[in-house]
Amino acid sequence: MKTVIITGANGNLGSAVTKEFLDKGYKVIVTVAMESMKSDFTPTNNLDVQVVDLMKEDEAGSFVQSVIARYGKVDGALLLVGGFAMGNIAATTGADLKKQFSLNFETAYYITRSLFQHMLQNKNGRIVFIGARPALLAEQGKNLIAYGLSKSLLFKLAEYLNEEAKGTNVTVTVVAPSTLDTALNRKSMPDVDPNIWVKPQQIAELLEFIVSDKSSPLRETVLKVYNNA
Repeated sequence: MKTVIITGANGNLGSAVTKEFLDKGYKVIVTVAMESMKSDFTPTNNLDVQVVDLMKEDEAGSFVQSVIARYGKVDGALLLVGGFAMGNIAATTGADLKKQFSLNFETAYYITRSLFQHMLQNKNGRIVFIGARPALLAEQGKNLIAYGLSKSLLFKLAEYLNEEAKGTNVTVTVVAPSTLDTALNRKSMPDVDPNIWVKPQQIAELLEFIVSDKSSPLRETVLKVYNNA
């Protein structure tokens, strides 16, 4: 049985990803931000829900070490925590930048920093970041400055780590979705056909493929999951 960490597990995407990995027989350790969020999950034998402030480096690192100590080996990490903000450069303050940097980059970096070393020692493991199309396309990112910049760092970090991991079976993948088909997006964009968007379940299945043995030949992977949006 493979063991995976899923952060941001109670969001729209996180709920679908958690269900997918539990259904496929993984041992799943999920993080939530507050104790009250534990009730979002139905208890099962293969699910371990922990409260972690991923924006605190020491707390995130201690969480990873506790998971390794308890379960022995972590095979994959799906780092889904993040936040969204509108604004071009005129509207984006330094505080806005720092907030998005912390939500979208630091939460992934702090988990990865501890976990990557563990995977290198085992010469095996999968880490997945959730990127964003505005980090890749200036046309979309110009009015999402803080969000796009913070997400763009994940692509570069993945490049650095994949270079360090060459010769092992450790990989860092970035999955960049377009618009997700969620209730909130349907409400905020009622005139758009949601069939052109990406369903959370589709992302979940893709993430399971990446962590599974079926993805063993993949290296330095960036997956643009846009559907027709």
